[in-house]
Amino acid sequence: MQNKKIIVILGQTATGKSALTVKIAKKINGEIISADSRQVYKGLDVGTGKINKKEMMGVPHHLLDVISPKNKFTVAEYKKLAEEKIEEIIAREKTPIICGGTGFYIDAITKGVIFPEVPPNLKLRKVLEKKSAVELFKMLKKLDSARAKNIDAKNKVRLIRAIEISRALGKVPEIIEQKPEYKFIKIGLYLPEAQLKKKIEKRVKKMFTSGLLKEIKKLKKSGVSNKRLKEFGFEYFEPTEEKVILETLKYAKRQMTWFKRDKEIKWFDASKPINFSSLLKLE
Repeated sequence: MQNKKIIVILGQTATGKSALTVKIAKKINGEIISADSRQVYKGLDVGTGKINKKEMMGVPHHLLDVISPKNKFTVAEYKKLAEEKIEEIIAREKTPIICGGTGFYIDAITKGVIFPEVPPNLKLRKVLEKKSAVELFKMLKKLDSARAKNIDAKNKVRLIRAIEISRALGKVPEIIEQKPEYKFIKIGLYLPEAQLKKKIEKRVKKMFTSGLLKEIKKLKKSGVSNKRLKEFGFEYFEPTEEKVILETLKYAKRQMTWFKRDKEIKWFDASKPINFSSLLKLE
């Protein structure tokens, strides 16, 4: 009988998830499925800290560079592709390892979330896009206070989608969860605050020396709009190291707020050596 255990390595940005996941994959003959809502886009490499071929060390990685950044990619589409990859990897008698920092993507796979089928309302979106995140959050709160309690109040894309669904269905349906057919072992990496700040500062400096500004210019040249760049967290004017560090720290805080709700996660301090055998024996 095939082993239906799936390992999930999650945590804040800059905690060393990718490197740890590659080490585990090498030990247990695994393949990696990315759970990062920006790394699915082609051309967003430097700015998202995307793993490169050398760092992959020959381990197959899936769901990186899936779609053009000019197009939208929904969590429902991600869930469908990720579930297909899980089946393919298990059929090859290998272990799927999910790795990433996008809590919404991870929940979609591990909790068997079913998403409401509401087509985009382009007319409504045009109106909503002109509003600030604060205004959108207030709107959603009036429409559906339950959904407002568990949404990222600063993420305009998610707020607009929640309002769109709420308008269409009267409210955003409660997340429907089906019992997944796999057993998920969730391993969370964290760093003490001061160390996380240092790691983020180091990573951002590396982004700038590795050509972040060149990457943003290239994206603009290829037709990615200023609005779209802003959605990805890139300023469409020249960003500074200080601003990117500040935004990354805010993002890391939002990531941890999301992950803290999941009591199935076993947390490990990434600043200390991690015992692989104890990790893999987790039940």
